[in-house]
Amino acid sequence: MANILNIAAYRFVELDQLPELREQFRNKTAAHKLKGTILLTPEGINMFLAGIPDELEAFISWLTADARFADIEIKRSWSDEMPFNRMLVKLKKEIITFHQPGFDRTAHPAPQLPASELKKWYDEGREFVIVDTRNDFEFQVGTFKNAVNLQLNTFGDFAAATKQLDNYRDIPIVTFCTGGIRCEKAAPYMAGEGFNQVYQLQGGILKYFEECGDTHYDGECFVFDKRVALDGELKPTATNICFACRTVLTPEEQTSPDYVVGVSCPHCIGKVQSSTSTMAGNSTSV
Repeated sequence: MANILNIAAYRFVELDQLPELREQFRNKTAAHKLKGTILLTPEGINMFLAGIPDELEAFISWLTADARFADIEIKRSWSDEMPFNRMLVKLKKEIITFHQPGFDRTAHPAPQLPASELKKWYDEGREFVIVDTRNDFEFQVGTFKNAVNLQLNTFGDFAAATKQLDNYRDIPIVTFCTGGIRCEKAAPYMAGEGFNQVYQLQGGILKYFEECGDTHYDGECFVFDKRVALDGELKPTATNICFACRTVLTPEEQTSPDYVVGVSCPHCIGKVQSSTSTMAGNSTSV
């Protein structure tokens, strides 16, 4: 039975005195023996944490007792092992880097579309365009049926890539990502650029899996920790990652003689040197 609780959560809220706040979070996560990453920024908080259920729930109680975080939406999943290597509390300029100076996500709000409503749209055959705001390698692991792949290398490429969507300015567009945070900027940006009906999937793929399973979804959902990918039941899959080149590997690719853990895979054999660096287990995009 899985005995490690994992949470993903974010909240856009004005924060100040960040160095002092960082120390509070460092002390509290250490007291509860948690691992993962917390980003503290002037525009809010983003975090991925894992730990013993009682300890993590105690941390959540402490967090939500603060009025700034009282309404934070927390997505829970389970794993057999700790998916993070260490505990990091970082100070950043943005929750998610967007490369759009002066952008105000509140200037052109985009409504959130509940998971159940997206499923209903699919079920009814409603006309809409669904846009994956994640990186291309995440898209390749799994995505919603008929999703548009903008072939992003990083989320900072999103603004320029929206030119690919010019023919859909008057059609309902649903943006989505892993947990919702990228769409908190992507959807308002599109609304400000003249796209007339832009929505953001509430809670992202993880919330959709929680409420609707993998109906209308093909493949798995990549996550930025040692679990690598989750299925529609929010359970880790056999998908893995090459420690040498960080390419996502299917179970079939892992049977190749070119796949040597920490050394090479079919994608990088002969191209990279052996690496024992840790994987992107404490990355922060959702």
